[in-house]
Amino acid sequence: MSMADTAAARLGSVSAGNALELRGVTKMFGALAAIADVTMTVRPGERRAVLGSNGAGKTTLFNCITGDFLPTSGTIRLFGEDVTAFPAHERIRRGLRRTYQISLLFTGLTVADNVYLACRGVSRARFSMLRPRRGDPLLIRAGELIEAVHLTPARDRLVSELSYGQQRQLEIALALAGAPRFILFDEPAAGLSPAERRELVAILTGLPTHIGFIIIEHDMDVALRVAESVTMMHNGRVFKEGMPAEIEEDAEVQALYLGDGSHAHG
Repeated sequence: MSMADTAAARLGSVSAGNALELRGVTKMFGALAAIADVTMTVRPGERRAVLGSNGAGKTTLFNCITGDFLPTSGTIRLFGEDVTAFPAHERIRRGLRRTYQISLLFTGLTVADNVYLACRGVSRARFSMLRPRRGDPLLIRAGELIEAVHLTPARDRLVSELSYGQQRQLEIALALAGAPRFILFDEPAAGLSPAERRELVAILTGLPTHIGFIIIEHDMDVALRVAESVTMMHNGRVFKEGMPAEIEEDAEVQALYLGDGSHAHG
């Protein structure tokens, strides 16, 4: 039985449903609709890219999914459960994670300590002050996550000594703590060199198959290489959906995206 099958079996009847369902989600700021009537369905284990130029509503959409913003109208379901009014920590308990563009790392600690603390933070032992023993399962898990994001050679280095690209890799390890079922990646390629982008693509494509994710990204090349489906947003609405090849070849998408300068940030 594969990891994906075991995860599905553990979820029982809910596994027949979707990882994420948005129905008519709208978020108003005063009279401005940052997102309007967004409907989207993502299956368990699916990897979806959300693309769009500045002001398209990508970040607001993420904040509604995570619970940082509550939508003005519409519903959000996570693995079949209506979480529309749930605070962020309740969504985290149900297996949702996100990365942030602004780094939230403990720079005075090592890579290994950061990942161990993240694993402990989502475990029952989070208030124990004991030093971990060598066979501590959380310590073993932390080592696996460090390997998954290609940071094993740097595990004992202080975060402050890491390159910017390595810090972004560490953020992914933190998002993987505590057996997530679905991750939101917020522009993970922003500010990375071409070599670091290749590393990022390898990390994201190498994630366990049962973990679905949405990636919002200005770098269309990175997004299309790691996603199996694409949602294109424009002016707060879903503009197009399709496979990466369809979106890449779409004349309207090219006009919209290339006309904006695809490496700007927003």
